[in-house]
Amino acid sequence: MHITILALGSRGDVQPYAALGKGFKAAGHQVRFITFEDFAPLITENELDFHPIQGNAKELVANAGADLPALVRSFGSLAEGYARDLSAPHLGETDLIINQLPAGLFGFDLAEKYDVPMAQAAVIPLARTRGFPLMGFPKLPLPGYNKATYYLGEQIAWQMFRTVINRWRKKTLNLPPLPLLGYFGQLGTRRFPIVNGFSQYVVERPADWNEYVHITGYWFPEDRNWEPPHDLSAFIEAGSPPVFIGFGSMPVKDPQRITNIVLDSLKQSGQRGILHMGWGGLGNQLLPDHVFKIDYAPYDWLFPRMAMLIHHGGSGTTAFGLRSGVPSCVVSFVFDQHYWGERIAQLGAGPRPIRFKELTTERLREAIQLGVGDPKMRQKAIELGRKIQTENGIENALKVFEKITNRD
Repeated sequence: MHITILALGSRGDVQPYAALGKGFKAAGHQVRFITFEDFAPLITENELDFHPIQGNAKELVANAGADLPALVRSFGSLAEGYARDLSAPHLGETDLIINQLPAGLFGFDLAEKYDVPMAQAAVIPLARTRGFPLMGFPKLPLPGYNKATYYLGEQIAWQMFRTVINRWRKKTLNLPPLPLLGYFGQLGTRRFPIVNGFSQYVVERPADWNEYVHITGYWFPEDRNWEPPHDLSAFIEAGSPPVFIGFGSMPVKDPQRITNIVLDSLKQSGQRGILHMGWGGLGNQLLPDHVFKIDYAPYDWLFPRMAMLIHHGGSGTTAFGLRSGVPSCVVSFVFDQHYWGERIAQLGAGPRPIRFKELTTERLREAIQLGVGDPKMRQKAIELGRKIQTENGIENALKVFEKITNRD
């Protein structure tokens, strides 16, 4: 079977899908991966065929900052380029399209053009439900409100891309234009199922999701060839387990100020720390001996060795944190990060999240003291981690996708 995976975003957005692609290839399938050109090394290391989209994820995120509307506009401004790069005729040589883009954008049209199945794949809950509102919307006790937020979110995304996509459909794909309200009622149906790469133990399945909305478990990448540098191993082994602090791909306008908050919080709480530079450039200053700076270490190796995790709440980082069995506290910037931070706290696996714009030394110190010092919280984190470790999300997903392509 030939599988095409379309995924755009930060490294954390793309990496689970690369892991999924690697799992497909190990099962004997051929995989083409469509993503930004700067992710070529990630796709190559997973030994997948690569079809590049012009653009640089890091630059897009840096230009938009932590402003979600600006981030959406940044990606939307490149829509013409997406259409151009997705017009290559060889993209029709596939048996299945797995689409990470919200609301099935672009992948829906390719599937229609080449008469192949498409599945919407997500690592955050985006399928319509009455159970809770779409991420990014507040919780309000209004009849019908929760489900309405999904319709509104879909239309925000669709109207931003509608003109470009309809022009592309007409001029390049020779398809009729889509209606004003789009095609979203077809997602989560037998024709266009939704496959969710997160854990049932973290996101409880809503009662109104039908049989075409699947939960497989997380799609974890593995970095088995990585060996820790001696100085990192020596630091970890030299004392009590440190606290990990890092904000991944999130831009930080004043990294020195945030670094100082981190250092003061660690000092006041009496903890050692691992500081991840990330895209925000934290730690570019003289650091005390009890804090070690890293540019990269695979989370599946690093997190289980920590006393606690402070991170931005990206879906991938959250998944690794929960699987590690170590308490986490999310310092959230945008969108799904607020949701994951609240979810961790609701599950008892970490302190209440902190909004990045409200981050202070006092709040961070209190979160560290609670996460490191509360035995009940630590036990909850351990129990949840063990449950997640029993899941094989990639194997489960493979069964779902093979069933999709073999349906009558």
